Amino acid sequence: MKSDKLLSFKLVPSSVVSTALSVAVSVVISATLVAPEGAFAASQNAAAASTAKAKKTTKTSKKGTGSTPAKVAKNVGATSVAAAQEDDARPTVKKRRVSYTMNGRHRTAVRRVAFEPRQPTVGQAFGLHETPDSLMLRSGVAYVVDQNSLEPLFDKNSRAVVPIASITKLMTAMVVLDSKASLTESIDVTDEDRDYEKNTGSRLSVGSVLSREDMLHIALMASENRAAAALSRYYPGGRPAFIAAMNAKAKQLGMTDTHFENSTGLSSHNVSTARDLVKMVNAAYQYPLIRQFSTDRSYDVYTGKRNLAYNSTNALIRNPSWDIGLQKTGFINEAGECLVMQTTVHGRPVIMVLLDSSGKYSRFADATRVRTWIDNGGADQQPHITSADAGGAGT
Repeated sequence: MKSDKLLSFKLVPSSVVSTALSVAVSVVISATLVAPEGAFAASQNAAAASTAKAKKTTKTSKKGTGSTPAKVAKNVGATSVAAAQEDDARPTVKKRRVSYTMNGRHRTAVRRVAFEPRQPTVGQAFGLHETPDSLMLRSGVAYVVDQNSLEPLFDKNSRAVVPIASITKLMTAMVVLDSKASLTESIDVTDEDRDYEKNTGSRLSVGSVLSREDMLHIALMASENRAAAALSRYYPGGRPAFIAAMNAKAKQLGMTDTHFENSTGLSSHNVSTARDLVKMVNAAYQYPLIRQFSTDRSYDVYTGKRNLAYNSTNALIRNPSWDIGLQKTGFINEAGECLVMQTTVHGRPVIMVLLDSSGKYSRFADATRVRTWIDNGGADQQPHITSADAGGAGT
């Protein structure tokens, strides 16, 4: 008799659990049919809730509280409705349809995207891009001169003082070479050469060891920031003395609107004007190593740990139709895309300065527009200068 009672006591909770699970499944299926958008989330929540309720009911039955399957079903139904309402209340995430090609087949995928517009450059903030020009350039600043006579051929905001990014490295190279330090001396990359201002990365890891010549090569050709930073640290008197030498060299060249605060150009306080940069490019052109290193297409270095293959940051270097004697690219958010070059167009050596260009390849497209304009005789027509530079000498 005692065993019969014990058996019946054990069977009651099992039947309750079985009934509860059956009811939960029915509720989930009906919720899925009614609200397909929140079906998956609702079913997940409902299943979890029903299991928890069933366990709670089992414990309650053991205590003799007398919970019934009807009560369990009521609780599960309420939980499912609440879950569905919560899912409907969630904000809608915008999706964008993305098309791509794989193995020759066109495919379409939908992905969530988070878009945050880039902060305006200094030139954009001051309205330099609103200045009209006859070539419809995308650079906020443009200045082109005949290298032999330094006669201006094209002028757009050439007196505007703006950040110049890695164009800085031309001055870095001149100061290094002026120091007459051994080009074969080994230079170590340390934590002091990391970029703690903008937290940019580098392929040149801490602990790498290169000669001064190799550091200079990849700084000019591939705009390697840690190489430029290490070069300044190994200058006699250290980095402060190097920065002082950069500003002294700028003053010597008559660059009255130019200031440097580091050797890499990562600081937005490295500023200049297009007119000053023509003077710097012309001076850098007198150094054979700067001409050679800045116009190389590629260069390999051994860091003491591994081999690294570097390529030029200037796409025009790989274009055989261009005759480029010196070049340097630059970019930080405040400066936009920048490019300076010495090149020969239609037999005439010219210096081009293009600053604050909007778009990764627009500076190269602008250089091509200028070259085409010179090829077509635009530089020989009057007036030479097409500038809206306030207070400038242009027309």
